[in-house]
Amino acid sequence: MSMQADKADIAQIFNNLRRVFQALNEQSKQAEKLTGLTGPQLWVMVTVLREGPLRVSALAEKLYLHPATVVGILNRLEAKGLVVRKRTPKDRRAVEIELTPEGARIALSAPEVPQGRLASGLASCSRGELQGLCRSLEQLVGILDAQAVKPLPIAHHP
Repeated sequence: MSMQADKADIAQIFNNLRRVFQALNEQSKQAEKLTGLTGPQLWVMVTVLREGPLRVSALAEKLYLHPATVVGILNRLEAKGLVVRKRTPKDRRAVEIELTPEGARIALSAPEVPQGRLASGLASCSRGELQGLCRSLEQLVGILDAQAVKPLPIAHHP
C-alpha cells in the first residue's frame, strides 16, 4: 500500500471515529433534553418496560453493564420515583425492578437511545463481523494504551 493510501485510510478512520462520537453525544443529549434523564437511565427504563420485571443481574446482562453500575443507575431512578424494587413472591430474598406508572409513561414516549441502537445493531451482525469489530476496537484501545481505563456507560453522568 502506498503512503498516500495509508494517509487516506487513517483519515477515514479518524472521520469515522468522529462520526461515532458525535452521534453518541448528540443522540444522548437529545434524549436527555426531552426527558431529563441520561441515556443509560432511559436504556434501563425502556429495557424494563420491554422485558417486564427483572432482577438486577438479568438487567445488567441485557444492558452489557456491570451489576454495580446498574445499581447506581437504579438508585438515581428510584430517587426520582421512576422505578421500584419489589421482592418476588416465589423467593422473598430476590428483588425485581419494575417501573412506576410515571416511569412507564416516560419509557413509552422516550426516543431510542444510542445504547439501545448500538446493542440492536451489533446483535444483527454476524459472528465474524462481531469478532472483527472486537479485534479492531481492542487494537485501538492498545494504540491509545487505554487497557486500564474503566469503561463507563455511554453518556454517563454520576
